[in-house]
Amino acid sequence: MAAHRKPRQRSMGGSKARTAATIALAGAATATGFDGTGHAEPQLSPAQVKAKVDELYQEAEVATEKYNGAKEKADAAGQRLKDLQDQAARKEERLNSARDALGSVAAAQYRAGGLDPAVQLALSDDPDRYLENAEFVERAGNRQNAAVAGVRKQLREIEQLRGAAHVELTSLKSRQTELKQHKKTITGKLGSARQLLSRLGVQERSRPGASPDRASHSTGARDTLAAPGSASAQAPNSRAAAAVSYAYQKLGSPYVWGATGPNAFDCSGLVQAAYRAAGVSLPRTTYSQIAAGRRVSRSELLPGDLVFFYAGISHVGIYVGNGRMIHAPNPSAPVRVAPLDEMPFAGATRVV
Repeated sequence: MAAHRKPRQRSMGGSKARTAATIALAGAATATGFDGTGHAEPQLSPAQVKAKVDELYQEAEVATEKYNGAKEKADAAGQRLKDLQDQAARKEERLNSARDALGSVAAAQYRAGGLDPAVQLALSDDPDRYLENAEFVERAGNRQNAAVAGVRKQLREIEQLRGAAHVELTSLKSRQTELKQHKKTITGKLGSARQLLSRLGVQERSRPGASPDRASHSTGARDTLAAPGSASAQAPNSRAAAAVSYAYQKLGSPYVWGATGPNAFDCSGLVQAAYRAAGVSLPRTTYSQIAAGRRVSRSELLPGDLVFFYAGISHVGIYVGNGRMIHAPNPSAPVRVAPLDEMPFAGATRVV
């Protein structure tokens, strides 16, 4: 009689695997649809693209001002570190000279047999000059003690300088890390904006109201020849007039984040460069520039005043009169004349 074979049992693991695969395929079918194509990302209208790109540019500008602030602090820390290192180097040169002098004294004492100076004088061939020479040796000994004390003081000062340099180096490294983080944020935002812009066709980009350029409704870069002279004449003083004149000369220059001229600018970089040309030193960031002068209301604005935008004070321009400013808008637009109403007004400062 043939041996009875046990019926083959199904593996629970295999059953579960097949069930999971079936569910996964069903899910994929639901996601792709019956025609086998995936659901596309919702198509944004040109107006929605414009709004999103404006938002990304504004976020990139916030990160840019943070980058500028971190760079300013990093540059300052680097300069302080260099100064400390220079001071330490100079003190080390003086210390080496002092050590050489002490070494010469020590060598002379060794050659003399290491005898006490008073004993040496007592055994000299000229005892009549003993007291005079003993006084001289005492003075020499005092000078030697002072030299030793001076060397010790220089050593302490050098160690203090090295400690301070270490602190500045740590600060510099921290700022450099911060710079990298802000740079990553900026490039990410700008990259996202470029991707959105690539979705628009050429016709959609050029259509009125559909352009994603935040400055699309601004006045032309060089709208009238009389404008620069008129704005400068209305400025409260010669330095403000010089800053306005500089800004007009830079119309059409490209926006580059972190740039302060002379051929490219970001918003606060343009303002800083304009007033630097007028002989006025301004801070680097919008956050500091708004506190660099006397606050004025919108109704009090005069050419040369700095005008700031957004709740976070992340954008700045130079007022040129008639409700207009010159500013560096964003990577998609060059330095240009634009109306103040183009962005949410946050305040103004008169720096001179």
